[in-house]
Amino acid sequence: MNPTYHDYRPRDYSKVRGLKGISDPQIEQHLKLYEGYVNNLNKLLARRGEMCRAGQIGTPEFAELTRRAGFEWNGMRLHEHYFENMTPGGGGDPPSDSPLRQAIEASFGSFDAWKADFLGVGAMRGVGWAILYLDLRDQRLLNTWITLHEDGHLAGTRPILVMDVWEHAFTVDHKPTERSKYLEAFFHNVRWDACDDRLAGIPEGRPGAAAGGGAVRPPPTV
Repeated sequence: MNPTYHDYRPRDYSKVRGLKGISDPQIEQHLKLYEGYVNNLNKLLARRGEMCRAGQIGTPEFAELTRRAGFEWNGMRLHEHYFENMTPGGGGDPPSDSPLRQAIEASFGSFDAWKADFLGVGAMRGVGWAILYLDLRDQRLLNTWITLHEDGHLAGTRPILVMDVWEHAFTVDHKPTERSKYLEAFFHNVRWDACDDRLAGIPEGRPGAAAGGGAVRPPPTV
């Protein structure tokens, strides 16, 4: 990770409003947490860069900052994936000719079998994420649990569908014991076309990507 680059900016997810079963106040609180990861990552990388320039590599502080960077980085990027794979008016099942639908059926036998598996991952005890990954070598899909933000990612894969199951994702709307209601609501808002783009390797915000993703906010005026 480049120790001198610390200029990440929160993306604009103002369009992620009016979701079914996930209230605007819930999204607003969640976005504040997301922005915290971006800001903390910038501070961490700035401090790490200062230590590099001061010849302080090899110190315990440098080691801890380097380890912590994975938590803050993934906290930032996973939230971006999460907000970008939801949209008002989304949900339902992907159409039969959807590349993702076809890949899911090839990997799991049926869409319903995949969804049951994915929801089972999301219902696991603990704080973390449920992620549908594409194995880039074998072109097969896998559902995986990520603890916190950084523990459990699969090497050689690409995230296709990302669901936050930290309690902060739903406790404005539901009790901590009502995660199942949130899991149901999440599926009412999935942007399946964004998932098709990820399957095809089209980055969010690039030409050819599905509309509705987060835009990069312009630099602040000074």
